[in-house]
Amino acid sequence: MEIASLVSGGVDSSVTIPLLKEQGYDPVIFYIKIGMEDVPGYIDCPSEEDIEISSWIAHKYNCHFVVVDLQKEYWESVVAYTIESVKKGLTPNPDVMCNRFIKFGAFEQRFGHQFPKISTGHYAQIIENEKGFFLGTAADTVKDQTYFLARITYAQLSKLMFPVGGLLKSQVREIARQMKLPSAHRPDSQGICFLGKVNYNDFIRRYTGEREGKIIELETGKVLGIHKGFWFHTIGQRKGLGLSGGPWFVVKKDVDENLIYVSNGYDPIAQYSHTIPLTDIQLLHPDFSLHTGMEVRFKIRHQPHFNYGKLVQNNDSFVIHSEEAISGIAPGQFGVLYHASEPWCLGSGVIDQQETEIG
Repeated sequence: MEIASLVSGGVDSSVTIPLLKEQGYDPVIFYIKIGMEDVPGYIDCPSEEDIEISSWIAHKYNCHFVVVDLQKEYWESVVAYTIESVKKGLTPNPDVMCNRFIKFGAFEQRFGHQFPKISTGHYAQIIENEKGFFLGTAADTVKDQTYFLARITYAQLSKLMFPVGGLLKSQVREIARQMKLPSAHRPDSQGICFLGKVNYNDFIRRYTGEREGKIIELETGKVLGIHKGFWFHTIGQRKGLGLSGGPWFVVKKDVDENLIYVSNGYDPIAQYSHTIPLTDIQLLHPDFSLHTGMEVRFKIRHQPHFNYGKLVQNNDSFVIHSEEAISGIAPGQFGVLYHASEPWCLGSGVIDQQETEIG
């Protein structure tokens, strides 16, 4: 069977090709350009090395190789979403949106529709039974990437293959070494995919500018310093505030007045975050449903372990009541829901704004 294989030049996607070949598939390798490097004066994110490695893999395994330029689509969907979220005081997750709108969205419209399956190097698994397809967690709990896949649609999910999802990262590295792949010792990519070498705050500054505002101690109302814009700060942040006598944590933002509230000596988020409100719930299977009292596992960021809680419905939204207090909850990020006992992901919601309570 001829399938589409997305290869980025990293070790994980590179290893998918020999694995697919061993299983009798005929992968057509696609490299997706999203770095906006063709925009004058934009981002230093050269793709030459990635393309060179991907092309080498294609030649070694006798695969057709195609470079797909989706920079325009990426800007219109993912980058624009990131900028607008930041302007609203929210914490975006571009990588989550990239999977839905670019890798399995725009690519599907451009090329993917010509193939019955699309493979990637994600650490996740597809579970198939008489009821359809389910997004299963990876064998490697540390590398599991279902958090980043929880926003895709069922139609997208039903076409996906994750050849390394049943392997540990160490096993993937060993396969790459045995196959003498050029990516065998390449470090994992870090940070947001489209930024390249550009600092996140420098990127945000380019599109939002700077506007000075006050840094205020939440408990006393005392002005402690000046910041350059609320959009440079996230809830739970403890570095980059320029305050002495810390640690200081960002605990609240006033978007309308451009104010940052901080608290000293402890992370106050853990004092009140037994509840996580979710809006815009999107489920991964047509048979899935949520209800009040439903026990779930969940994640509010990419992490190896699960949290546990119960759901309470509030009109079209839900609130997770966590068994343990959760730190680092950031409105605009995604809360990803998992079945309480089965190894699959249910879907996700956007973490909503909530009031800060101290004590």
